[in-house]
Amino acid sequence: MRSKNILTVAKVTNKTMRGFTLVELMISLSIGLVLFAGVLSVFVGMRTTTAETSTFGELQENGRFAISVLTDDLLRQDFWGDYAGRFSTSNLLNFPAGAGNDCVGGGVNNRTFPLAVGHFRTIWGQTLTDAAPNPLGCFVTPTGTRTKDQSDVIQLKRVIGAPVAVPVAGNYYLDTNMTTGGIYQGGAIPVLENARTWLYQHHVYYVREQKVGNDYVPSLMQGRLANLTMNFNPVVDGIEVIRFMYGVDTNGDGVINSYISASGGNMTDALWDNSGGSRILAVKVYVLARSILPDNKYENTSTYQMGDFALTADDNYRRLLFSSTITLYNARVN
Repeated sequence: MRSKNILTVAKVTNKTMRGFTLVELMISLSIGLVLFAGVLSVFVGMRTTTAETSTFGELQENGRFAISVLTDDLLRQDFWGDYAGRFSTSNLLNFPAGAGNDCVGGGVNNRTFPLAVGHFRTIWGQTLTDAAPNPLGCFVTPTGTRTKDQSDVIQLKRVIGAPVAVPVAGNYYLDTNMTTGGIYQGGAIPVLENARTWLYQHHVYYVREQKVGNDYVPSLMQGRLANLTMNFNPVVDGIEVIRFMYGVDTNGDGVINSYISASGGNMTDALWDNSGGSRILAVKVYVLARSILPDNKYENTSTYQMGDFALTADDNYRRLLFSSTITLYNARVN
C-alpha cells in the first residue's frame, strides 16, 4: 500500500509541474512587446516634449533679455545729466576729438563725441547688407565671423544714470551744470561751478554670426566705451535679427505721424538730426530669437514680420519673435 501511494503522488507531482506550451510563450511575448512598445512610445514622447519645452524656454530667456537691454538704453538715450539744452559744441567748454576705434555713422556729426559742425546725432541706425557689412568702421570681425545681413545696427549716446563722485582714469566723463559743461578723461576734470560729473557712454548694437561647424550661431553684439576706446562683446547668443522702426514727428506738434525703418528710404537727415521741427519720438524694437541647434524632426516655414521687413524661414530652427515700443522721453523734453 505504501508503494502504491508513493506512485500516485509522483504522478500528481509530474502533472502539476508541467511547463508552458509554445503557444502560451508566443502569446506572452506578444503581450510583453506591446506593453514595451507603449512604454517606449511614452518615453520618447516625454523626451521630445522636454526638449521642445527647454528650447522654447531658452528662446524666451534670450529674447526677453535682448529686449530688456535695448529698451533700457533707448529709454535713456540723449540723457545728459543736469544739462538742459541741445547737446552740441556750442555750449561745451571741452570735447575730445574722438575715441579709439571710433564708430562713425552717417552724417557729418555722427561719432562718439560732437564736432563743431552739423547736428550731433545721438541716435542713428542702418540696415546691414553684404555690400555694407561694417558701415561704422569699428566692428570687430575675427576669422569665421560675419555681420548679419538684413539686420539693423543702432548707435546711442548718453551718460550713465547716476553722477559719480570720483572719476576713474580710462573713462570719459561729462562734467555739467544746467547751462554748460565739458567732456574729459577721468582724472583730468576741472571744477565747474554747480556741476556734477557723469560717466559718458556710446553704445552700438548689431548681430554677428560665428561659424560653428557647417553653420553660423548668431549673437547680439554690444559696443561700448572702455579704456578710452570702443570695445565689442557678445551680449546674448541666439539673437538672429534686430530691426527698428522709428516713430517720427514730422511737423513739430509732438505727435508721431508714422513709423519709418532705417532702410526704407524715408529717413531724412532732418529726422536723424532732430532738426527743422522733425523728431524721433519713439522706437519699435523687433528681436528674432533663434535656437542654437537645429531640430531635424522640426521644419520651420513660418514668416516673421518685423515692421516693413519679413523673414520667411525654411530650415529646422525654432524661432520666437519679440517686439516692444519705447518712448524717447528725452527727445520730448528737448
